[in-house]
Amino acid sequence: MNRQLSFPKSILIIMFILAFLFVSIFLFKAEPHLPLLAATVGTAVLLRLFGSPWKKLEAAIIQGIQTAIIPILILSLIGILIAVWMMSGTVPTILYFGMDYINPHYFAVSALYVTIVVSMFTGSSFTTVSTVGVAFMGIAATTGVSPALAAGAVICGACFGDKMSPLSDTTNFAPAVAGISIFTHIRNMMYTTVPALIVTTAFFLCAPHAGQLDLSSIEQMKLALKEGFHIHWLTLMPPLAVIACSVKRIPILPTLIVGIAAGLLVTAIVQHETAVDVWFDVMQSGYKSAIANETVASIVNRGGLQSMMWSVSLILIALSLGGLLQHCGVIEAFFRKAIQPLKKGSSIVLMTGASSIAVNAMTGEQYLSILLPGQMFKDEYERRNLPAKTLARTLEDCGTLVNPLVPWGVSGAFFAAALGVPVTEYVPYATFLWVSPLFTFALALIPMLQKNSLGKH
Repeated sequence: MNRQLSFPKSILIIMFILAFLFVSIFLFKAEPHLPLLAATVGTAVLLRLFGSPWKKLEAAIIQGIQTAIIPILILSLIGILIAVWMMSGTVPTILYFGMDYINPHYFAVSALYVTIVVSMFTGSSFTTVSTVGVAFMGIAATTGVSPALAAGAVICGACFGDKMSPLSDTTNFAPAVAGISIFTHIRNMMYTTVPALIVTTAFFLCAPHAGQLDLSSIEQMKLALKEGFHIHWLTLMPPLAVIACSVKRIPILPTLIVGIAAGLLVTAIVQHETAVDVWFDVMQSGYKSAIANETVASIVNRGGLQSMMWSVSLILIALSLGGLLQHCGVIEAFFRKAIQPLKKGSSIVLMTGASSIAVNAMTGEQYLSILLPGQMFKDEYERRNLPAKTLARTLEDCGTLVNPLVPWGVSGAFFAAALGVPVTEYVPYATFLWVSPLFTFALALIPMLQKNSLGKH
């Protein structure tokens, strides 16, 4: 019999999932795939025992997987893009000149602000991380900067630019859910994003720097790059083409295809590699150079469609679980009951943020972390005369930005795969991502700041 799920049953399912994942991933250090799969099976069993028919469970899983199709296509194309840009000499050229012009002592701040600019223009943290971000990781490896620190700086900058860009899909999605204009939303986000960026900048200025650089090693790496590739300004055409497509608001899938096509063209013209069978092998399995320098080889020998399969399988499992929680009423039953006892406007804002974070943790999907709490809390904001712009900002701060901190989140899985640094390693350095929600909560809790955050009650 198909009946609506009760609040106690939803609590039981949520506690089971969170406890199982915490013990498996953080205590037993398991890769997230099998714990998530086991949690999905356990959730399906509980829902079946609670009266949900199998057809409903099956449909919920399929609906969850359907939301993964676009992210999987994006991940697949980005894996191919990275390999092609290695083969074309695009990333090696950026590495070659980057070693001359980026001071390792200010590497993190440089990476932060360069990725902010690129992400603002492209409106996509995925595009920024997979292009400029990969190049910065290579420069970090050659200059002795910690990979976790470099990844944190790249991700902070990419997510800030994405969040504040009118070209971003999530920046358009959050105000649409809340029912306000995008520019009202962007202006209102400055109350949390600007202080968070200041804190992040200070953090990276004070972060431990590389020790004394071995200049002879730098020269050896540059020599290895020159021997392995034709270093030429034309190799920079693919990233410029991607940025141009993004500025023209061409969707991300065609944009990535343009980047791949431009990379193959540069490969033929500049690197003189015209064998199509070699192109296919590189796009499938990644670029493999004959460079003897181990440091340079470890940077450029990467990418390919297969390099993204770890993330693809993780996203499929995570969104299967997310489909069960969303379409079988678990999330709705929990949050609707949780809203009822809240009396103060600040409590509503706190619960909105906590809901976005919880949906991220349970489903790994940033769009659901905006959509579900937004739909559930929108009427409550109107009833209590709370500004819709506060709802939009809270959803963005605690939805979009928290997703990269979740190892099985779509963004977290992608960033880890693209940059080669596990989520658990870059989290301490991804300052902007966890400071922004703290400022959101502070605006709701501190009386003197509530005027801007909550308006009149």
